[in-house]
Amino acid sequence: MASIVVGVDGSAGSAEALRWAITEAAPTGRDVVAVNVWSYAGGGEAAEAVRLAHRHALDELIDRVHTGAPEVPVQREIVEGDPVRMLLSVSSDAAMLVLGSHGYGRLSRALLGSVGAQCLRHARCPVVIIPARRTAGHRPSEVDAHVGRVS
Repeated sequence: MASIVVGVDGSAGSAEALRWAITEAAPTGRDVVAVNVWSYAGGGEAAEAVRLAHRHALDELIDRVHTGAPEVPVQREIVEGDPVRMLLSVSSDAAMLVLGSHGYGRLSRALLGSVGAQCLRHARCPVVIIPARRTAGHRPSEVDAHVGRVS
């Protein structure tokens, strides 16, 4: 059964996207793949330190989101490269790609975010964009997802 792939960049929107994906996966038996894409212009030990920092941040986010969420297997993938290219690659056989939006301002709505916009245009699976919470009482199950499907 195909996985639900979630782009996770440490933002509040990506935490909401991960929470939504876990909730969506629970009744279907799907697993979730949380993908963090990083890049570093340098190399050597500094690059390894950056990769480890991203891994640690991803682990912390998954632990925080999983608290109180359904028990769904969440695989962790830390990949180096261009975010759009890597997300499209990892999600090529996925049930869906889930991304978080970065806000509600006019500019956010108009641009959606360059990664989200490119994924909507080029993904081989449905793309779900989850808005960040508007209020403290807004539960993930109440989030209105924006779904784009590639024809």
